[in-house]
Amino acid sequence: MKKIKALPSGGKLILFLLLLTILFTPIVIVNAGERGVIMQFGKVQEKVLGEGIHFIIPIVNTVQNLSVRVQKQEISAEASSKDLQDVFTDVALNWHIIPEEANAIFQQIGDENQVVERIINPAVEEVLKAVIAKYTAEEIITKRGEVKAGVDNLLTTRLASYHIEVDDISLVHVHFSERFSDAVEAKQVAEQDAKRASFITLKTLEQAEAKVNLAKGEAEAQRLIRETLTTEILKKQAVERWDGKLPLIISDDSAKLLELDVDDLVKANQK
Repeated sequence: MKKIKALPSGGKLILFLLLLTILFTPIVIVNAGERGVIMQFGKVQEKVLGEGIHFIIPIVNTVQNLSVRVQKQEISAEASSKDLQDVFTDVALNWHIIPEEANAIFQQIGDENQVVERIINPAVEEVLKAVIAKYTAEEIITKRGEVKAGVDNLLTTRLASYHIEVDDISLVHVHFSERFSDAVEAKQVAEQDAKRASFITLKTLEQAEAKVNLAKGEAEAQRLIRETLTTEILKKQAVERWDGKLPLIISDDSAKLLELDVDDLVKANQK
């Protein structure tokens, strides 16, 4: 205090003004995941403030903080397929402002809410309509990965011109009108019935073919037996099967036992 009192009045005034400058100089804090857009009398400057503490000139400069973190936007959109079916799609989009271009997006569009309302929502709806119109309803189901890739590429290109980067896009839910869903279900049932009928028909044909082959085999076996049976074999079988009794022939007058030769035994055995 003694040193301050020793200062001349001019020095005291300078010190007082310096203290006022330090105390009233605005300090701007840019938080993690943000960028500061600095303006001079309302005009956006080229310099973008990074995270941390920054000193600005009061009244002359103001700062607008914008988030550059990844943000998620869920959008429901309606489009028409190539075969004029109504397609309802729920989309989840992850995006962020390009940090180095935060000043440009604020100057051209505004803050995050204005970016979503003016740019992102309309862009997603328009891109979905353009991509889905290239596919039939059935292809949208069977080629879902291809549809997603088309939406992703087109949307990435479109938003890049607005200083927005697409991190990921997901087609969370794709559904159609109830009438179309019923038609698809009916078609699937008909296809299953047709496959079942085809299986039954094929099975019946296989069984019939098996029976034919079995009959052919039995006929071939009988033919081979007939061709291989000779008189000598029949005689041998007759002798082997003979029980030792001679045939009994009964006439009107009396019963007589006749001795037969082997040929007669064979003939009798065949009968």
